[in-house]
Amino acid sequence: MRGLKQRGLSYIEVLIATVIIAVTLVPMLEGLQPGLQGSEIHLNQAQVHFTLQGKMEEVLAQPFDDLDAEALAAGSATTPTPYSNTGAAIPHEVFLSRWDVDNADADDNGFTGVEDDMLWVRVATTDGLNDLQTLLSPY
Repeated sequence: MRGLKQRGLSYIEVLIATVIIAVTLVPMLEGLQPGLQGSEIHLNQAQVHFTLQGKMEEVLAQPFDDLDAEALAAGSATTPTPYSNTGAAIPHEVFLSRWDVDNADADDNGFTGVEDDMLWVRVATTDGLNDLQTLLSPY
């Protein structure tokens, strides 16, 4: 018999290839784990951001006089207003305060002014880790 040629793979070759794939597959899958965790963290942060952004838009849509009245009723930039929703899926608070634009009292503190034409608006998660802030004028 002259030169029998092998066709296909032998059992040993298939077994070795399977072992190599199995051994390299475990570290490869472990390498994907941080990416999967990162995407979950990003999803949570995006949900928080869009919740706060939606609440900010809702507050900014209110008449300036109503917001000014709530700021005066709160009495402090650290007192949450009734626009807050601590029972939401992502609990958040809304803070309103008049803002010292001209710094007439020269104390460099924006919360000590008496101007009635500028409001500071802050929407924050109840844990204080995320927030959005802006200034609002009736003009």
